[in-house]
Amino acid sequence: MITRTNLTVMLLSIFGLWGCSSSKGDLAVVPTVDLQRYTGTWYEIMRIPHSFENGLKCVTANYSIKPNGDIKVENMGHKVDDPSRVKTAIGTAWVPNANEPSKLKVRFFWPFSGNYWILALDRDYRYAMIGDPSRDYLWILSRDKSLPQSTLDALLQQAKTEGFDITRLEHVAQDCE
Repeated sequence: MITRTNLTVMLLSIFGLWGCSSSKGDLAVVPTVDLQRYTGTWYEIMRIPHSFENGLKCVTANYSIKPNGDIKVENMGHKVDDPSRVKTAIGTAWVPNANEPSKLKVRFFWPFSGNYWILALDRDYRYAMIGDPSRDYLWILSRDKSLPQSTLDALLQQAKTEGFDITRLEHVAQDCE
């Protein structure tokens, strides 16, 4: 069970690190995104590990449009050592600049927010790659529990080209019912 103290530490860790800026240069994002099509469930395929996801597998993110146009973010993961235990985090995402719709902000704990930049997005919205300009955060997401190796290889090459240390990436088991 997650206590309020554990949750606070987890969220402060997320945003203490996520809010840091970097001078690693520009990061290419997709030119457009239809947030309505983006809604729904995404499976986490790979990630750069961070404390807020330690010991989690079967991680999913579910996005839905709120009445005010913001996005409700519901992240859920099962504990590796006891898959019956589930860890959840609920937040809000929004587009701060309509001219850059792929550069979202996300907040799980007020007043801290982090970058949620869409670096790659399948034209059919079947997979996506999310990152941060610091290159410390990277997720590969899919509508399915796995991705074809050729797709994964292409995303990894793109991430490497953009300056991410892909040797830090870990596969996320998606073996829960």
